[in-house]
Amino acid sequence: MNYKIENAYLLLDTEDGFQVEKKDLYIEDGKIVRIGNANAAKANAAKADALNANAAKENAEAREQPQAMDAGDYQVINAAHHLVMPGLINMHTHAYMTVMRNYADDVDFDEWLFRRVMPVEDQLPKEAAYWSSLLGCMEMIQTGTTSFVDMHMFHTQSPKAAMQAGMRGFIGRGLVGEDLYGDGYSRFQEALEEKAAYESDLLKFILSPHAIYSCSEKLLAQVAEEAQKQKMLKQIHLSESEAEVQNAIDKYGKTPVKYLSDLGFLDQDTILAHCVKMRDDDMDILLRHQANIVTNPASNAKLGNGFALINEMAAKGLNICIGTDGTASNNTLNMFREMGLLSLIHKGIAQDSTAAPAQFVLHAATANAAKALSMEGKLGVIAEQAYADLIFIDLHATSLYPNNNIISSLCYSANGSEVDSVMINGKFVMRNRKLLTIDAERVYYEVDKIVKKCL
Repeated sequence: MNYKIENAYLLLDTEDGFQVEKKDLYIEDGKIVRIGNANAAKANAAKADALNANAAKENAEAREQPQAMDAGDYQVINAAHHLVMPGLINMHTHAYMTVMRNYADDVDFDEWLFRRVMPVEDQLPKEAAYWSSLLGCMEMIQTGTTSFVDMHMFHTQSPKAAMQAGMRGFIGRGLVGEDLYGDGYSRFQEALEEKAAYESDLLKFILSPHAIYSCSEKLLAQVAEEAQKQKMLKQIHLSESEAEVQNAIDKYGKTPVKYLSDLGFLDQDTILAHCVKMRDDDMDILLRHQANIVTNPASNAKLGNGFALINEMAAKGLNICIGTDGTASNNTLNMFREMGLLSLIHKGIAQDSTAAPAQFVLHAATANAAKALSMEGKLGVIAEQAYADLIFIDLHATSLYPNNNIISSLCYSANGSEVDSVMINGKFVMRNRKLLTIDAERVYYEVDKIVKKCL
């Protein structure tokens, strides 16, 4: 289906930052093909018809092909009183954990991980991860996320859920062990099998070693080599807690950041979740390698790990993105909530009301994330030839009204309920708050069965 979206306010990323402009939007075959008025689109269509006619004369086979579309062949969507903006990109989560929402709260990190979360993970049947991940996809769609970066534990379940939901996923099987081709081989094989079986326009796959404390030096170096060979991105949890950093210094004589740098692990294709505890010249090392930072303010606060030095990182020019982490530690997958927290927390830390402004936060949730995913200009923007991953925000929602400053409202007022419709790759997955790809009642039924059995 091709669409013309008219009467909408568009969130456009310009040289002067985000601007809101009222323009029509034309979508063909999953991509944005034009931003502008109907007359200009008709003129372009006429030129295209002329070119097609000339080509037909030169090639007899071309006469049998369908004619190029003109402006009259679009399904028209009247988006009056709506902001159309790029879908949000959740750069770090564990969607399979959704079943553990509000299950391990108000406990210390060791209690949370080793005595609450891991025992449940050990007894979750494989198919349970599918339904839990699908529940996560539901929440992300309903709150305006169109792409997510996932680290999971259950073979094929995350990509199956993303595919069912119609979401854009960047998915990685969590890797642990001493040797990628030894004790870590089964998980590595699962990662490659998922890539071979499920990779598509919507689904891409990332090599995902869990952390420096669960992966050996040898395995991490092997992952770096395989990422280059397989032409895959890589992600890892890094410097999440003070204990992790101090243990690395005690064991290796260097910080986790320096440790990965010396292993040749860091580069522009590396996604680093958390980076809460920076020491010495860690930030300069990350900048030198052009590694990408994903901050998770709600999860880091809830687990008592503190906050990443986002103001300092931004001043140095590091590429900063936003993720929710999993619902076992957040406890939502709502990027609007995360965006608001990011700005407010870092204003408070800096005692500076101009820190982490709305423009910065919006970029972190859209264009910065696209850059980290090697999708610059294709995701996180409304631009010609970008994928049509779009969300429709109801500007008459009480929480946003009056519309004195739409850009500020997305950071400081929005809570996710204002998302009316969601389009991914040119297809609606939610329209007028109705999910179109997921049977919500079936998901609730299956998740309830999992909770009774495993929690």
